[in-house]
Order: sequence, then C-alpha cells, then structure tokens
Amino acid sequence: MRQTLILGLLAALTALPATAQTTLEQVRARGELLCATNAGLPGFAQADAQGIVRGLDADTCRAIAAAALGDANKVRFIGLTTPQALAALREGSVDVASRNLTQTMGRDTDLGLAPAGTNFNDGQGFLVPVASGITDPKALDGKRVCVVAGSSNAQAQSDVARRLGIRTTPVEAPAFTGLRDDYAAGRCDAVSADMSGLIVLRQTGTADPAAHRLLPDIISREPLGPLVRDGDPHWRSLVFWVVNVMLEGEAQDIGTTNAAARRADPSPLVRRILGVEPGLGAPLGLPDNWAFQVLSQVGHYGEVFERSLGQGSALKLDRGLNALWNRGGLMYPIPMR
Repeated sequence: MRQTLILGLLAALTALPATAQTTLEQVRARGELLCATNAGLPGFAQADAQGIVRGLDADTCRAIAAAALGDANKVRFIGLTTPQALAALREGSVDVASRNLTQTMGRDTDLGLAPAGTNFNDGQGFLVPVASGITDPKALDGKRVCVVAGSSNAQAQSDVARRLGIRTTPVEAPAFTGLRDDYAAGRCDAVSADMSGLIVLRQTGTADPAAHRLLPDIISREPLGPLVRDGDPHWRSLVFWVVNVMLEGEAQDIGTTNAAARRADPSPLVRRILGVEPGLGAPLGLPDNWAFQVLSQVGHYGEVFERSLGQGSALKLDRGLNALWNRGGLMYPIPMR
C-alpha cells in the first residue's frame, strides 16, 4: 500500500507543468525586450522622422535591454494608453511599462504591479489660456478640465476640486494626443496633467505658447518610473538597479564617452560597476559587465535627460527636482555594494 501511494505521488508530480519561466528567461528566449511606452509624448517616448522612438522612458527600456541582453537596440516599443499599458503588463503581454507612469499605492497593492525605481520627479498642475484670466485653481469652478482617462492625474484633479470646494467637469481623453487636441479645439477650459507634459503641450501643441499660462500651483507629487509585474522579484530588482546605475553613473561621471577608459580607474566602486571586478552581476543573474553595457551604450542619467528633455532637446527643461541630490535635486543613487 505504501509503495503504491509513493508511486502515485511521483506520477502526480511528474504530471505537473514545468516551472514557468522568469521574465528574464522569457526576454532572453525571445531575444528582445517588450516595452510599453507612451504612443507620443515628446521628451519621454516619441518616434522621430526615421521612426526611432526617442526619450527618457524609451532610453530607460534601452538600458534594461543592454543589461539583460547586452544590446540596447533589442527592444520592441509598444505605444499604449495608461489603462492599456497597465493591463498589458498585468497580462504578461509586455515585460515592463515605462511611459511616464506615477508610482502609487493603488498600482502596487490593487493592480499587482511593482515600482522599479524613479526616473523623473514631477508634479501635477494646470494649463489655461491667458485670455481666460484664470490665475488660480479656485477660478476653475464651473469650468471644463481636460484629463487623461484612467490616469492618476484624473483622480488628483478630482481630489483638489473637492478640497477647494469647487465643481469642475472632466473632459477625458484616452491619451496625451487626445488631451492636446481637445484643448486646441476649445473643448475644455483648462488642462490638468504632469507639469512636464503641460510644458510639452504648451511648447509643441499650441500655435502661440505665450498665449497659454501654467498656473503656479502644484497639486500633487508624481514620482514617475518603470513598473513591472508582481511575482518576479528578481526582474523587479534587475530593472530597479538598471535605473539606479544610470544615476550612479552620473554621480561617478561614467557615460558613453568614457566608460571604456574608466575601466582602468583605481576606484573599487568604479571597477565593480564596470565589471572589471566581480560582484554586481551574479545577484541579478547577469554578467558582471551589465552596468558597463548600460552606461557605454545608453549613457548615464544626466546624458539621457539632457538629450531628451534638457538643453540638448527642443524642450530645454531645467533639471530641477531631477538633478542629483548634491546639486539641489532629489535623485539619490542607492549605494551599489
């Protein structure tokens, strides 16, 4: 009887499906990273005239591909709205969502997603026509406000209206491009979105930027960064440390122009980061030179910011909160040891 029971248990175990692949194993088997991005937000993810997706979020995905696959170009960008991106990530249709997504408690606890580092510190505000005379959010009482449907901005705008005791009518668009079109067509009296997006909208989505005013009030904190699925802590760690090493690269002045030369640096930290000395690869299931691939192929955070959003871009945004901690900002790389 005992032998029969043991044989039965062995047969049942043999019939169980093989252990599901980890995300890293799936990415390697596929040979490319599937990255959900914004379908068209200048500075974050937008195709250029040659069809190449450029921007901070796009380069974050390139950095992940450089670490996981050794090649920053092995990325397939999938432009999705916020609800679509979150759904695709939960369903396993994409490996990571990097599309100016706010990291919130609800997305962590309710949606089964995990934040994997902050690549842009933002805050929500309002854009209005100068001719409207609106200079304060309280003056939006009875007005129509454009927001992106399903975004954290929609809830924050509703919350501030309740706090101020005013009533606004939301005009929801499925994506940023719809938000821009609705505002341009006069279907709303104001736009509420992340300040970075409002600056982009004023500069690139209006005929006369000077005719539109950014209200000085910041109504929320919006830490933006890549999200991954719950259930694969190894992949979450990999993405998190890729974001972090881009910040550490800036702090240590290691980027595309000098990463190879810095491998001869006597600093133990620099040598570990660049894979000259072992230690930073094995815990992530990666070669020791993964960070070298990120920094040499994509660049450190400062490089990516400047060409995407800063003085090397059409937007020319100041670093502000996104400067390193020792230069007046909030970007503080966690020690890699």
